[in-house]
Amino acid sequence: MSEQAVGTNKGHDRDWLSRIPKGIHGWLVPLAIVAVWEAAAALDLISAATLPAPSIIIGQFFSLIASGELFEHLGISAYRAGLGFLLGAAAGLLLGLSTGLGKLAERTLDPSLQMLRTIPLLSLIPLFILWFGVGEFSKILMIGLGAFFPVYVNTFLGIRNVDSKLIEVSRIFQYSRWQLLGKMIIPAALPNILLGLRLSLGVAWLVLVVAEMMGTSAGVGYMIQDARAYSQTDKVFVGISIFAIVGKLSDSAVRLLEKRWLRWRDTFKG
Repeated sequence: MSEQAVGTNKGHDRDWLSRIPKGIHGWLVPLAIVAVWEAAAALDLISAATLPAPSIIIGQFFSLIASGELFEHLGISAYRAGLGFLLGAAAGLLLGLSTGLGKLAERTLDPSLQMLRTIPLLSLIPLFILWFGVGEFSKILMIGLGAFFPVYVNTFLGIRNVDSKLIEVSRIFQYSRWQLLGKMIIPAALPNILLGLRLSLGVAWLVLVVAEMMGTSAGVGYMIQDARAYSQTDKVFVGISIFAIVGKLSDSAVRLLEKRWLRWRDTFKG
């Protein structure tokens, strides 16, 4: 195929998307799925008790907003997830920096942390209940543990992947240890650190669901569990949608930080 033909095909590929605002591109597939789903429900191809129509779920969503129940559950869940994420991410960043920068810390701490990382988090739930009960502390600690490892692993790898030539340059400029850390190592490792934060946020919301189902009286996870007990499928879908929306917004916030802090990168954009 000639270069002119390839260019023409690329032009056609861009034409139909160029007619749609860029902000809507990511919504094309979800909107198509919702449209097919609604049509199947209207034609009675799926059971309303098993899979309610999107219109019914949206109606339940606004009903929960009007009653104030949704904001109450969401506020408590956001508090738990946010505090657990901050606790786990801060610990992961500090230990990742320690093991990444120091060989002694790597030899003594990293093997134990890597061993703990392989333990399924859900298997620790009985121990958390026995040790800390079913209160807020155990839930936040469990979320923090889940958020810890993605940040730790990616921080460690980011530091160890720093080009050794940068270290040689810092010696020429006679950087102090803190200047080396702040001007060379941290900026070079920042892509990996931000990736760890994105993964950590996702894990925090995932663990939150499990934590809120193991014994609580409020939260989106509790709302889903309570709705399941009373066969309120539309309410279950509202809870799942809330987790998806909030998770996406938090991920987008980190991606926005990536765009601002990593403008210097010259990488493949697709």
